[in-house]
Amino acid sequence: MCLAIPGQVVEIIPGAGDLALVDFSGVRRNVNIALLEGEGVGPGDWVLMHVGFAMAKIDETEAKATLALLEELGQAYAESPSSQMCS
Repeated sequence: MCLAIPGQVVEIIPGAGDLALVDFSGVRRNVNIALLEGEGVGPGDWVLMHVGFAMAKIDETEAKATLALLEELGQAYAESPSSQMCS
């Protein structure tokens, strides 16, 4: 299963081609935004990132709903018998 994680663009990195600094719940990473060329991605926008690439531009409502779902899934996994076998 592959997940795309929502993050908020902090800045477009000058002189770095198609790289943006994106905040993922307090963790900042460089993300390639080349796939979103022509969509006007800029600071404050939300993107879905998978393996270092922004795959889609999304609105804040969708981003927050996705983050809430991921949080729920994380809690459910932490409480599941499967997680106990891995620790």
